[in-house]
Amino acid sequence: MNDPLTTAADLPRAAATPAAGTPHVDAGDAGYQKDLKSRHVNMIAVGGAIGTGLFLGAGGRLHSAGPSLFIAYAVCGVFAFLVVRALGELVLHRPSSGAFVSYSREFMGERGAYTAGWLYFVNWATTAVADITAVATYAHFWSAFSDVPQWVLALIALAVVLTANLISVKYFGEMEFWFAVIKVSALVVFLLVGLYLVVTRHDVGGHTPGLATVTGHGGLFPHGWTPMLLLIQGVVFAYAGVELCGIAAGETEHPEKIIPKAVNSIMWRVGFFYVGSVVLLALLLPSSVYASGESPFVTVFTRLGVPGAADVMNLIVLTAALSSLNSGLYSTGRILRSMSLSGSAPRFTGVMNRGGVPYGGILLTAGFGVLGVVLNYAMPGKAFEIVINFASFGIIGTWGMIMICSLLFWKRAQDGTVTRPAYRLPWAPYTQVVTLVFLASIVVLMWQDGGVSRTTVECLPLVVGTLVGGWFVVRRNVSAQAGAGTTGQE
Repeated sequence: MNDPLTTAADLPRAAATPAAGTPHVDAGDAGYQKDLKSRHVNMIAVGGAIGTGLFLGAGGRLHSAGPSLFIAYAVCGVFAFLVVRALGELVLHRPSSGAFVSYSREFMGERGAYTAGWLYFVNWATTAVADITAVATYAHFWSAFSDVPQWVLALIALAVVLTANLISVKYFGEMEFWFAVIKVSALVVFLLVGLYLVVTRHDVGGHTPGLATVTGHGGLFPHGWTPMLLLIQGVVFAYAGVELCGIAAGETEHPEKIIPKAVNSIMWRVGFFYVGSVVLLALLLPSSVYASGESPFVTVFTRLGVPGAADVMNLIVLTAALSSLNSGLYSTGRILRSMSLSGSAPRFTGVMNRGGVPYGGILLTAGFGVLGVVLNYAMPGKAFEIVINFASFGIIGTWGMIMICSLLFWKRAQDGTVTRPAYRLPWAPYTQVVTLVFLASIVVLMWQDGGVSRTTVECLPLVVGTLVGGWFVVRRNVSAQAGAGTTGQE
């Protein structure tokens, strides 16, 4: 589709509800260019699961929970894999750039799509604010940027990533590919160096690596089980972004071949990079040596006396934040377009440019990023902490909606109204139920953790109330779109 602008009015009109047996088609999928290749989707899949939660957050978590942190990462990694595997099955059923919003519409109706879409937007809009704040904070590490106001650095970061997203999906794919390459390369180097240090028992800052580093400092649970259990609610958010490969499927030529490989690779890559890194960190130095606010990788290389280690790791952490911002703008643009064409998002979020980019939705998310720039100007010391906790509701809600869609899809398959693809979520429906229980337990853990986490949970009625109120605002528009034949059905 080469028109300068493509809106809902340009799309074919049809009945709001297809006839029985007619495949569900999302009108929001029209106009996209299939420019994402296998290498893009594979690196988007692994890159979405590797971020600042590992590069920066693992230090403080190791200090709090000790070596048992690897158990938390392993458990959360298993559930992250189940979520993306469920999404992969739905993608094979029907690839869509609307992803779980489109599937929620198919299996739960417009209210389900509205809920899934806005929860996802809340996640990435608040994460965008956190990401540009993180980039500005990390840039201040270098003396060359120390005198530049934090809000200026935040604005520059937003402008660069936004520009790449607005040109074409190919630019997004290339940027995300190289961001992921940097992150993966850094972890591979660390794993090789760490393995060498453990095998040769090379001194690391006065400590001899090995099992004695764990057993001689309190074992796996130096502070008991409770810290590890409470940290699960933080670790699960380190995996936010694994669902990106499902959204990317709508702009991939052969999703039936690419997506299963990308999804399956997440499991072993997560185990290799996340769990492997945490195990090596615990073997190299006592967990009490690591600290919040400092990358655990920097801690190791600094103890080894490697010059420039802090600079290199700071660059990688900055790259991880830029990658997250890049993914957020991309994904919300596609999700909002699907919602716009059904009337549950502003009309302008459905427009596309010549490059097949839904720039309206991307600009809306970027607008929240601009609010982040203002926040960085007004209170640079508190901007990150203020917004990051609100992203938690978005990711729990998004993963929950994916599993509910998967459960309803399984039920329809049992009724004979749809056929499950050969690539399936194993052990359905028990897998979906267990995952939903796990997600509910995260909310309980957040409450028990106290502090900011408990305050976030206390805001849950406000979030629910806002969603309910928003539905009453848009439902008339949704009904009008359905009557006009421009809903998600085509």
